[in-house]
Amino acid sequence: MPPMKPTARTILHINKRTLFYLFIYGAALATLAPFIWMVLTSLKDLNEIFVYPPRWLPKTFHFENYARAFQAAPFGRYYLNSLVVAVAVTIGQLITCSMAAFAFARLRFRGRDALFLLFLGTMMIPGQVTMIPTFMVLHWIGWIDSYKALIVPGLASAFGTFLLRQFFMTIPRELEEAAYIDGCSKWRALWHIILPLSRPALATLAIFTFMGVFNDFMWALIVLSSEEMRTVQLGLAIFRDRYLTEWDLMMAGSVTATLPILVVFFFAQKYFIKGITLSGLKE
Repeated sequence: MPPMKPTARTILHINKRTLFYLFIYGAALATLAPFIWMVLTSLKDLNEIFVYPPRWLPKTFHFENYARAFQAAPFGRYYLNSLVVAVAVTIGQLITCSMAAFAFARLRFRGRDALFLLFLGTMMIPGQVTMIPTFMVLHWIGWIDSYKALIVPGLASAFGTFLLRQFFMTIPRELEEAAYIDGCSKWRALWHIILPLSRPALATLAIFTFMGVFNDFMWALIVLSSEEMRTVQLGLAIFRDRYLTEWDLMMAGSVTATLPILVVFFFAQKYFIKGITLSGLKE
């Protein structure tokens, strides 16, 4: 029996799928291009970076740029500061946002919806507006140039509360009601029922928070003054002078600065994707 020839409809379907995959791969390549350029630039000589027309691959791979970048400043201390602050703020937001989200999603009290809308409205206030008042408060209590100045203002988040609240409302109430019948308190219902079922949303919030805090530059620049308290983003600024920027060393430092975020996303990507998908299904 001779093989069946593909119909025009089948050919059209194959062409559409081919174009779709070409578009997806092109978009992915365009997204990865700046990162690839950063990695390759970190392996070039400084004079080779400004060659025209630009070349992607360096003539000689200068791996010593990474060693020189770490010798230019105490980057080990900078990375430790950034990791301590990012981990502390992430854990703090997971705790405070989960409790606030549980209150707005499950508890019944007068003015709950109005308070939630008011709390949600703070997301429309630019962060630059509150920087000066927050700095004045921290200066008044003597927390400037310390871990407390970097950690405490970020321990609560309206976005995190909204994200978790939306996810909590997708969890069937029957699970909690069955636990209440068995004598479970609201605290135990939160910690032993709601939170274990909310791992995708918690992972999503953790990744967003860790990325935002680890990459923060402006707030650290405002509240820090001593070199031993600098974060890695402030440390990268030492490669930029008034007349010269050491792009090879800056790119080497930038590559290493992205590694913690990539590691966090790699281990939490399954929950992250699921949390983004499910966090806004129910009002």
